[in-house]
Order: sequence, then C-alpha cells, then structure tokens
Amino acid sequence: MTQLPKAKYRKDYQEPEFTITDVDLTFDLHPTETRVKSVLKVVRQGEHEKPLVLDGEQLTLLSIKVDGEKVSEDLYQHDEHSLTLKTPLNSFTLEIENRVNPTANEALEGLYLAENTFCTQCEAEGFRRITFYLDRPDVLAKFTTTVIADKNDFPYLLSNGNRVKHLELENGKHLATWQDPFPKPCYLFALVAGDFDILRDEFTTREGRIVDLELFVDKGNLDRADHAMLSLKNAMKWDEERFDLVYDLDIYMVVAVDFFNMGAMENKGLNVFNAKYVLANPKTATDQDFLNVESVIGHEYFHNWTGNRVTCRDWFQLSLKEGLTVFRDQEFSSDLGSRAVNRIQDVR
Repeated sequence: MTQLPKAKYRKDYQEPEFTITDVDLTFDLHPTETRVKSVLKVVRQGEHEKPLVLDGEQLTLLSIKVDGEKVSEDLYQHDEHSLTLKTPLNSFTLEIENRVNPTANEALEGLYLAENTFCTQCEAEGFRRITFYLDRPDVLAKFTTTVIADKNDFPYLLSNGNRVKHLELENGKHLATWQDPFPKPCYLFALVAGDFDILRDEFTTREGRIVDLELFVDKGNLDRADHAMLSLKNAMKWDEERFDLVYDLDIYMVVAVDFFNMGAMENKGLNVFNAKYVLANPKTATDQDFLNVESVIGHEYFHNWTGNRVTCRDWFQLSLKEGLTVFRDQEFSSDLGSRAVNRIQDVR
C-alpha cells in the first residue's frame, strides 16, 4: 500500500444527499472484459445544489446517460475512486455502462473469477468494484439482475431474489434474470456463475408456501452436502417457531466452494460459503464438525432478518447485526443440542 487508509468516525456520519430506489443490472460475463450496465432510479434527499457522488474503483467507464440522454463531459468528473455528476434534477434515471476485469481482480472484492467460476464479495465496500454506486449500507434499493454467459462453461447463473426469466441465446450463450422484491443495501448483492453439483430439496413454511432449496458445491463434493441441507431446514423451522420469522422468497440458495475468500456471506437469498465450513462426510468429519456446520448454516440463514431485511445504518453498527445474529445461532444450537454444553463452548 502506498498510503494508509483514512480514518472514519461515527460522529461524522451524515445522511446521503441522494438515494437509489431501484437498480436494474445487466452483466455480460467475460473473464477479462465483463460489461456491466446499470440503470438506477435516483432521488435527491439533500440540498438542491449538491452533486451526485458515486463510489467506483478499478472500473472502465464507457457511457453515462440521464433520462435517456447522453451526459456531456463537462457535467461529470471521473477519478480512480468516484464519479461526480452535476445535475439540478431531484429525481432521474441514471444509466451507466462500464467494464471490469474479473481475472485481474486479486483483491477478491467485487466481481472476480476463480477456478472458472465468477463470484462476488461485496461486504463491506466491494460493490464499488462492480459498478458506480452509493456504496453505503443506508441506501436500500430493489435489485433486478440479468446475467449473460456462455452456457457450456457457466450453466448456472445465480443472483439475489427469485428467478423470473431464463432464455437460450445465440452463440452458445444463455441469460437468467433475478428479481429481489425487497430493498437491500448493495453489500448484500451477490452473483455466482459456474458449473456445480447441486443438491435440491424444499421447505414448506407455516403459511403453506413451498420454498425451493438449492445447495451448489464443487464437482465431486455432493456426498458432503446432506448435513448442510438438513441444518438449513432445521434453521428455517426453528426461526418460525422461536422468533416468529418466516422466510420471504420462493428460493433459498447456498453456494459452497473451496475458493471463496471469506468464511461465509449472508447475501440475500444467495449465501456463499467456503466449503470447509459447511461440507461434512460422516466417514471423515467429527461430531464437532457437524455441530459447526449446523451453527454456520444457521447463522447465515438467520441474517435474513437480522442483517438483511433489518440492516445497518453505517459500518459502526456492524456489531449490532453480527452480535444479534450470533446470539440467535447460539440459541439455535442450544435448543437443538445441549444448552449447558453450548454455553460452555460459547464462553470459551
């Protein structure tokens, strides 16, 4: 690093001058030249003369339009950390096209390519490496995401929410569109594209809705996935009974792969895990391994309400969403196992 990061203080928090209510993203995936088109509905919240300042890092800007009209170069400024747009409008549609290089993204934040799989990691400030955006947790928007890729290399195209479209395209490509009906901050955005083994099941909520459950694993790891699926179903049932919280989408997906750079991430409806935390085979795993899988699967599922639907104002509140969800996963493990033994382990 050439310079130390600048300290931020909670006392300096200010509400954003603008917010974004709806996001429509289109990804044309390519190992070194992925094109991203974002259509943002922007609403001013602050003073009339303030410009819109979007975060953006390691992005190649291709075009900007406001309400369908190309923006002249004298109305915006672009540097290595941000895009600043001068506008008198109080609400408008902003269209931005940019290019990213997933192969060269060695930070493993934003969109990256590893072992022939596209993956994202956006908590805490990774979304700015995907496209220009208000990359902060107090800006909540409804996301629609369309993913285009080669079908042979990337047969599964995943993102947040419910899948509303799947089309076969020319030149061996295909397209999938996902729609998340609930506003979320961009740190909960997720995209995964690759080829996996898949374990499918379903869960019936107390309201009678059938939720499809899909667990994606690296090829050859399917025999280690059963306990994670059982743990997920137990967590969904427990959250209904103990905290009166019912899952709110038509599908819940878990991706467990060896290369994921973090332990686990609670992206809305599409959790991504490092495989070592959620996969276990009775022939090689210990009892403690199985308890750990149950705990971490439960933890990321419980974030659906404590962290996702109810989220942070700023990153100084990280301990609130994590602390409350840790409490919930500890109670889950205690109710399903031995409360006394779990209490001893928690204290340790």
